[in-house]
Amino acid sequence: MTLGGLRAVFLAERAMLLRLLVARLGSVEEAEDALQDLWLKLETVTGGPIAEPLGYICRMANNIAVDRRRRAARRADRDTDWLETQATADEHPDAERALIARERLGRVEATLAGLPDRVATAFRLYRFEDLPQKAIAEQMGITVSGVEKLLHRAYLRIHLQRSNSGADIPQAGRLTHEEDQRDGR
Repeated sequence: MTLGGLRAVFLAERAMLLRLLVARLGSVEEAEDALQDLWLKLETVTGGPIAEPLGYICRMANNIAVDRRRRAARRADRDTDWLETQATADEHPDAERALIARERLGRVEATLAGLPDRVATAFRLYRFEDLPQKAIAEQMGITVSGVEKLLHRAYLRIHLQRSNSGADIPQAGRLTHEEDQRDGR
């Protein structure tokens, strides 16, 4: 049977095909869309004669229904995954917490500004850039143990600044002359 013959069978059996698609897809609107897809797909049929045109068209309709159900299932899974990754209202900080966090970050930045360059650089690379200590050591030309010591000094200064609530303690923001020499100042 030729393309014209397939169209004629489609038109003659349209109501039956619609019922088939409604049964497979569960909605008249979805079935009508699938029926339109089937008509468009019939336009692209190439090949030799078809011995059972109605069976061929029914198989195409069933395949379209299966594809649509699979796409709907994937879409539902994707939407569910998306919703699960979204933050809930409980996870968003309120304005007060956000202000406190910004103030703390500002104090940490001020503390880092008062540290020797190598200490501040090691801390920023480790905490802000998420580089492993080994990569930091290679980049700075020191050992991993040296990176650990620099990070320890940075953490100590930040801890002292936090525990003193920003009070002006000379040791909190300044290193001794010996520590300055070790850190390359």
